[in-house]
Amino acid sequence: MVGGYLRKNDSSFLPDTRISNSTFIDHPKGFNVANDVYIGHHNFIECSHKVTIETGCQITSFVSVTSHSSHDSIRLYGAAYKGKTNLIGYQKGAVFIGAYTYVGPYTTIMPGSKIGKGCLIAAYSYVQGDFPDFSIIKGNPAAVVGSTKDRDSAYLKENSELQQYYNEWAKD
Repeated sequence: MVGGYLRKNDSSFLPDTRISNSTFIDHPKGFNVANDVYIGHHNFIECSHKVTIETGCQITSFVSVTSHSSHDSIRLYGAAYKGKTNLIGYQKGAVFIGAYTYVGPYTTIMPGSKIGKGCLIAAYSYVQGDFPDFSIIKGNPAAVVGSTKDRDSAYLKENSELQQYYNEWAKD
């Protein structure tokens, strides 16, 4: 595990961001990561069309995040794929992962996805599209199956001293 991260896009140092040395970041100039982020082992983060990960996120292991995908277009074009531009079926788009979101192992996040703050993504999910703040996201294809606010309320009820910390970042 590497402690601290030097951002390639603006050369700022993030002392509390930890990224495993077994995580591969493709097109690092498009990688916009905040401080206090944890990215575990054996991940692939492809940033040719920009990936933003906000503060407090935890990305476990064996996660793929991609801002482009040619899986449909290469099948449609076959051998004619090489050298073509504006390919039909070629997906591209920035990926956004909101603050304090947890991404479970073996998850795939596809181009153009926007995941709100405070979300929980279950292991083995295939995430594509927009997901609101505080969503529990699960499945293939992924869907909202609950709310982390509901889940958090039990902890906050039993531990009222946490409410002020929670309110600082969770406010709308």
